[in-house]
Amino acid sequence: MGDEPSTTRRPGRPRADSSAVPAERDVLRRGLEAFATLGYDRASARELARRLGVGPTFINDRYGSKAAYWRAVVDAALGAQLGNMAPPAPGSDDADVVRQFVTEFYRVSIDEPYLTMLMADESARETERFDYLYERYIGPTLALVLPSIERLMASGGMTRVPPDIVFVPIIAPVSGLVREPLARRLGRPERMQHADRLARAEALAKLVVDGLLTTKHQ
Repeated sequence: MGDEPSTTRRPGRPRADSSAVPAERDVLRRGLEAFATLGYDRASARELARRLGVGPTFINDRYGSKAAYWRAVVDAALGAQLGNMAPPAPGSDDADVVRQFVTEFYRVSIDEPYLTMLMADESARETERFDYLYERYIGPTLALVLPSIERLMASGGMTRVPPDIVFVPIIAPVSGLVREPLARRLGRPERMQHADRLARAEALAKLVVDGLLTTKHQ
């Protein structure tokens, strides 16, 4: 891939002289935080190693390259999320499918803010990393709800517009859920319980979906 450095070590076990490293789950979670807050280019192998508390060659020794480590981080964060999603049951009300999809999307954003930040950053430019995200995770996720959206448009339950126009008001508000400096300046309390955050996510989902649906489907 284009993100790969010109020379990489084959992934495998850390060198024998490496210090004790965190558990794999922690390595991946800390990587997610680093990539989300710094961005891929600023998250150098040295900075990643510093945040992990490991030697400077750890990323290459364990994963082969920074790009491979990024993919492992993404797979760990998104694989379980996609695995938990299933196509709507046959005969489901399409308006309810859209409402449930948007609500769950916002709930995940609250539960996994670093994942949301990473995806927002990567979606801002054309890279092989974004291709990886879209082909493996974003596209298959949107495909779960797109048939319901198309049927609602065909029946008059939603204004007929191109799909990208529909998804803009669904995806864009997520930044208000996870960007704390912006949210606080807009009036969010300094400290909020997790349940209160989820309640706000659900309120946002209702606001967005009610705006998408025609009156008879609200």
